[in-house]
Amino acid sequence: MTTRPLRILHVLDHSLPMHSGYTFRTRAILKAQQAMGYEVRAVTGPRQDAVPTGVHLEQHDGLHFYRTSGTLRGPVGLRELHGIALFAQGIEAAIADWTPDLLHAHSPALCGAAALKAARRHRLPVVYEIRAFWEDADVGNGTGHAGSLKYRLTRALENGVVRKADAVVTICEGLRSDLLARGVPPAKVSVMPNGVDLTLFGAPAAREEALARELGFVRADGQPCPVIGFIGSFYDYEGLDDLIAAMPRLLEHQRDARLLLVGGGPCADALRAQAERSPAAHAIRFVGRVPHQEVERYYALADVMAYPRKRSRLTDLVTPLKPLEAMAQGKIVAASDVGGHRELVHDGETGVLFAPDDPEDCAVALAELLGARDSWNRMRTAGFDHVRKRHDWAINARRYQDVYQMLSPVVAQPGPTVAT
Repeated sequence: MTTRPLRILHVLDHSLPMHSGYTFRTRAILKAQQAMGYEVRAVTGPRQDAVPTGVHLEQHDGLHFYRTSGTLRGPVGLRELHGIALFAQGIEAAIADWTPDLLHAHSPALCGAAALKAARRHRLPVVYEIRAFWEDADVGNGTGHAGSLKYRLTRALENGVVRKADAVVTICEGLRSDLLARGVPPAKVSVMPNGVDLTLFGAPAAREEALARELGFVRADGQPCPVIGFIGSFYDYEGLDDLIAAMPRLLEHQRDARLLLVGGGPCADALRAQAERSPAAHAIRFVGRVPHQEVERYYALADVMAYPRKRSRLTDLVTPLKPLEAMAQGKIVAASDVGGHRELVHDGETGVLFAPDDPEDCAVALAELLGARDSWNRMRTAGFDHVRKRHDWAINARRYQDVYQMLSPVVAQPGPTVAT
């Protein structure tokens, strides 16, 4: 009898080379598991770019991704059923080519449903990982409505996948608590906290004075202006309208303060129009979307990264990634006091919290923070240490081993190996 590393096939909605919070979390997980000695590959569904018929394997950043062939078609409802069937075929093709020991499917529930369909035929255990409830994400993104038929169907599909999966993983306590309230046994649900790959964060990029001057972030006497930054997607639930609305009051306390907004999304035009009407228009800069490799240039200009998410079911249940990335880069974090942020930010220690949906409280919190520079180094250090101890993927990924080992005798060997 010989042993080989445990083989894990991750089942994904999309992946590298696309850039998103979803793909960056996936990359971090796969890289960390490789470093632990596992063999990992992934398969993406038909919502990734279409590929030729048959098994199609790509490599990006040292990771292998199978692509599902076929094109989605049909009206809403039938289109999703067709997608699950296509995806299951793609997963089966990957299984036939690589013979994994287990499937690790990641939300949305369409991925979990396809993984379960393929797993039944091959008698493989399935781990289902929930990063958000996608019916709530649709509401937050403005593409769905709470209580609609699509919302209820998506929730029902999610519940079915959770019930049938061998083990369930969530990214935070908020999601786990919601599942327990639905009657899911506590022993079935584990938490793998959102995290960052600290190997990607070296010394923070140096501030570029030319870029700072171009954006108007330098005072007449040559001293830098204090800069509040946001880098990400412009969705309504992010609360950027409240941040813009807070700027006139902030300028009453910190007249040289500036707001830097980097990114784009459905609310971009409305936010620009709001900023143009604001008495603080001269202090607000929109940069638009920038290439991923240039993001650090803009992080380097900001003193404080602000995350003014509105209170909603989505923001109370789900922890975002951006505040952790900011802490990993030595930035001070100011965030609204919603459930997802409270799991990441300890008020007054690793950052500051202010009332959600309240531009006045946001302005006061930012003004007090900008006026307390003597606390910045302590807060930066505490934030980085928090990420290093609790949200570094090199550490967090070890929790998966406990989940994998409890699934079946095939994978319950000591360490990341299986008998052959």
